[in-house]
Amino acid sequence: MTFTPVIEQITSQCEARPAHVALVESGCSITYAELGRRVDRIAASLQRDGVRVGDSVALCATSTLEYVVAMLGVLRCGAVAVPLPTSATPQVLAGLVADCGARRVFVDAPMAVALAPLEPPLHVPLTALDDAPGVPPMSAWLARSGSSHEPVTHAADAPFNIIYSSGTTGAPKGIVHPQDLRAAQVARSAGLGYGADSVTLLATPLYSNITLTGLYPTLALGGTVVLMPKFDATEYLQLAQRWRVTQTVLVSVQYQRILAQPEFDACDLSAFELKIAVGAPSSASLKAELLQRWPGGLVDLYGLTEGGGTCMLMAHEHPNKLHTVGRPAPGHELRVVDDAGVELPAGQMGEVVGHSPIMMTGYHGLPEATRAAEWHDTQGKRFIRTGDLGRFDADGFLTLVDRKKDMIISGGFNLYPSDIEAVLAQHADVAEAAVVGVPSARWGETPVAFVVLRDGLSRDAAALLAWVNQRVGKTQRLTAVEFVDGLPRGPVGKVLKRELRERWRGGGT
Repeated sequence: MTFTPVIEQITSQCEARPAHVALVESGCSITYAELGRRVDRIAASLQRDGVRVGDSVALCATSTLEYVVAMLGVLRCGAVAVPLPTSATPQVLAGLVADCGARRVFVDAPMAVALAPLEPPLHVPLTALDDAPGVPPMSAWLARSGSSHEPVTHAADAPFNIIYSSGTTGAPKGIVHPQDLRAAQVARSAGLGYGADSVTLLATPLYSNITLTGLYPTLALGGTVVLMPKFDATEYLQLAQRWRVTQTVLVSVQYQRILAQPEFDACDLSAFELKIAVGAPSSASLKAELLQRWPGGLVDLYGLTEGGGTCMLMAHEHPNKLHTVGRPAPGHELRVVDDAGVELPAGQMGEVVGHSPIMMTGYHGLPEATRAAEWHDTQGKRFIRTGDLGRFDADGFLTLVDRKKDMIISGGFNLYPSDIEAVLAQHADVAEAAVVGVPSARWGETPVAFVVLRDGLSRDAAALLAWVNQRVGKTQRLTAVEFVDGLPRGPVGKVLKRELRERWRGGGT
C-alpha cells in the first residue's frame, strides 16, 4: 500500500472540497478552504519560531475547533503533536511538557490559569487558543494572513504524535505513534464506510487516542467532524439530529447515558450508519440494546493506544457473539501466551499479544518499558503485550476475561474480578459494580466489591454480600461489599481500580 501522510490527505481535501464543512463546534463551523488557510498559517508561524521537523509541540485545552486547527498546523510543519490531558495536575503537566521536550504549548484560559502558579514556571512559550489571561493570544502570535509554510517531508516511520497514557497503573508514559500508523487507521476507517459524506460526532477529549481515531480519518476522507467540548447526553442527541450524524466513536458509559435519556426513543437517529464502541469493554447486554434501539451498525473495537493487534466485532453481523470482542481486524494478528511467553492453542486462556500495521514505535525515552511491553515469536516477529487475559473460541472470536494486573490471587487460587462482577450485575438492585483484591493476612488477597445501587434502593450490604456468595464458587466469595455513589473512571470511561484499592487500604478492614 502506498504511504500518504495523513496531513497531506487532509490538505488534499482542502483543495478538492473547499466549500464543504470540515469542522463544527458550539454552533461555529469552518469549510475545508478555511481550514487549509488556517493550518498553513499556523505551520508558517511555528517554522518562523524555529520549530523543525521532529520537534514536539504540545496542546493542553478543551476540545474546540481552534484546538484541532492548531494540532493540524503542528503536523503540517512536520512537528510532533503532543495532546496533553487537561485532567492532570499542573505539576504532572509540567513534567510531561519537559518529558516530550515541547518547543511550544497551546493552551486555553482554564489551563493558563492552572499553570500560572507553577514554581518553577514552565520555561516554554505559551500561545492561547482563546482570550487566556497573561498568555499571548493566537491572533498576536500568528504570521501575517496568507503566510504559507515551507514544504516538509513526512517519512512513514517518523513520529506523528506522542499520546500520554492515563497513568492509572503508574506514571504516564509517552506513546509514540509513527506516521504510517495513522495512515493505516484512515485506510481501516474507509473500509468501515467512512467517506466524503460522513458526519462524525466526537464527544471524548482530543487528548484521547479514541477521539483521534475518529477525527483524522473523517477529515482525511473529506467528511465533517462535529466536536463536543464536554459530553452531555441530551446535547449529544440534539447534535446528532441537527447534523444528521452518520458515525460516532464513544465509550460504553457514554452509550449507557445516552440510552438512558427519556427522549431517546423519540429522537430521529436514522442517518446513523455506524457506531464504534471503544475504550473499555462493553457488556453483551449493552451491545444488544444498541442493536435494538439505535439505527445503524455497531462495531466493538478492541485495542490499545500502544497498538498491536485490534479485534473488531461487527455486532450487527454476529449477534450471537456479543460476549466477545470479535475477530482480529484484516492485517492484524493476535495470539495468546502464558506467563512464560509460550503460545497457547485456541480455547486456553493467557495474555493477549498483537502485531499489525498499527503499532507504537515505543514509549518516549523509556527503552526498558518499551521492551517490557513487547513479545517476540520464535521467528522474531514483534508483538505488543495487552496486559489482558483472554481466549479464542473455535470460530476465532476473542473473549476477554480480565486485566492481568487485576487478577486476584487468594489462597493460591487465581480469581478473575469480571466473573464476580458478572454475578453482581444479575442483582436487580445493582446499577454497576467493580471487584478488586485487597490485602488479607489469611489469604494474601481477598475480593471486595464496590457497588453503585439503582436510585432509591435500600443499602443492605450484608444481604447483597450473602446473595452474591451463594452464587459464586467458594474461593470467589466476597469479603465485603461497599456502596459508593459512583465508580472512579478515567477520561475514556475505564474504571480506576487502583483508586478503589487505595480507598480500601485507607479505610481499613
